[in-house]
Amino acid sequence: MTPIPDTRTASTTRQRLSRFFPFLAWQRPDRALLVNEASAGITVALMVIPQGVAYAALAGMPLITGIYAALLPSLVAVLFSSSARLSVGPTALTSLLVGASIAPLAVPASQEWVSLAVWLTLLSGAMQLALGAARLGWLLRLVNSPVLMGFTQGAAVLIIASQLPALLGFTGRSYAQLLQGPLPDLIAIGFGLGGMALLWLGKKFVPRFPTTMALMVLAAALSALVSYALRGGAVIGHLPSGLPHFYLPGLISGAQFSALLLPAFLITLVSFLETASSAKVDNAKAGTLWNENQDLIGQGLGKIASGLSGAFPTSSSFSRSAITLYAGAKSQWSTLFSVLVVAVSLLWAMPLLYHVPQAVLASVVVTATIGLLKPRNFVALWRISRIEASIAFATFALTIATAPSIYWGVLGGLLAALAHYMYQDLHPRLIEVGLHADGSLRDRQLWSLPPLAPDLYALRLDAALDFASASTLERTINEALASRPDTRDIFLFAQPINRIDVTGTEAFGSIRRLLESRGIRLHLSGLKLPAQTVLERAGLLAPGPMLFVYRTDAEAIAALASLPPPPGPQRGA
Repeated sequence: MTPIPDTRTASTTRQRLSRFFPFLAWQRPDRALLVNEASAGITVALMVIPQGVAYAALAGMPLITGIYAALLPSLVAVLFSSSARLSVGPTALTSLLVGASIAPLAVPASQEWVSLAVWLTLLSGAMQLALGAARLGWLLRLVNSPVLMGFTQGAAVLIIASQLPALLGFTGRSYAQLLQGPLPDLIAIGFGLGGMALLWLGKKFVPRFPTTMALMVLAAALSALVSYALRGGAVIGHLPSGLPHFYLPGLISGAQFSALLLPAFLITLVSFLETASSAKVDNAKAGTLWNENQDLIGQGLGKIASGLSGAFPTSSSFSRSAITLYAGAKSQWSTLFSVLVVAVSLLWAMPLLYHVPQAVLASVVVTATIGLLKPRNFVALWRISRIEASIAFATFALTIATAPSIYWGVLGGLLAALAHYMYQDLHPRLIEVGLHADGSLRDRQLWSLPPLAPDLYALRLDAALDFASASTLERTINEALASRPDTRDIFLFAQPINRIDVTGTEAFGSIRRLLESRGIRLHLSGLKLPAQTVLERAGLLAPGPMLFVYRTDAEAIAALASLPPPPGPQRGA
């Protein structure tokens, strides 16, 4: 008799494996789904191909590597990521970081440059893979919104500035050389500004239409018609056809390796934040929880695949991911169709890009980057927090001032943000409370409230009781006792305290011993279980005639009316 297979066991095994291989949990497609996903995938592919070429130029890489970066990295990332509809490939910020990081070390587009870029890609990919595998994605949240905003705004200014020579007909000339040599190329100006106008109109009126690819085709046709390349115009030129080959970078010196570590970490950080902005939207629309560590693994493997293809670091593109959602993609299958279109283009369509002017590539980069420029965000941030607005603006200024080593901008902003965070922790909010008319406990000085009871000092610590706040609590109580010698009771409303460390425990013990030595009673209200457990383990909540513990603030306030006089001689007698 043939045994019946246990489908429940197979399903459980599949679920366990899908934790490590997310593609095993993909939904099985039907004809309607495949038609829908093909439409969305083709739309994104027609956008990523011209963008890839433009971003490769921004990264100082051979132009074909921009399309390589949209092939295997996209495939590998979607197989191992948890977010279903992210468009992975070259992006403006990561491309700028590549160019800025390697500029002091090699000549753009040279073999040494490519080798260093691949090392940078592999290092960043390995960092993301290690962070995801170790479930340490939370570490990358140390960069707060103001720092990211300042860096993004500064990077956007640098990206646009780097493209202006090509956009305005000065291809191949630095800003210092603009007043030297021949006049600007008026045809290039027409292609650049006309391309920007067409891209803007397409985004505004037909956002689902592949305007970027249509611009490339139209520009190539016009360029060939007027023999722009033969007249000395700057065009893309020959791009090799065929799929990428396996690329293994040559060995580099210890000094070069050390010089790449910090940029690799910054690319990891920026890439994660780019992914987060897209993944949160994707998962919110799908009604799922974002698995940041699995996306780190997928993005890390995608970068490694990009490096071994001879390309540069990839990331999730917010704009292309938005197009993916807008085009109606339902699952990861849309990315597979996008990868297929990119592969077909590499095999047969590369000659069609020969006549595309480089001014058009500049228009693609500038148009995509202008959306990052949001100066009003600084004004809005200033209204909310002047300190954080100052940190954001300092990050912005430092990013521009340290170019091409722009990673110092985000690192400087990160240090400033951490310093502000530590300052706040070292200066916790510790207030004397009084009973408000609405029944709540509020800042007595701010609201001009009477004391809760005579000879009583009531305070609330709105922070954890740890190494940062412990000394402040001790100092505040000592100062209160010095200024109020008749104090007989200290009330600590402890509900906001959600954590106590060893230093906080020692401080609490010192406070209790000090008060008992002076015949002053200590009252604790609303102590949470984690904090209570720590104090109990330290033996600091042992019952005694000078310690009173209340479960709620209401219970503590009600007990005030029936407080007996403290034992021993009264203070001040």
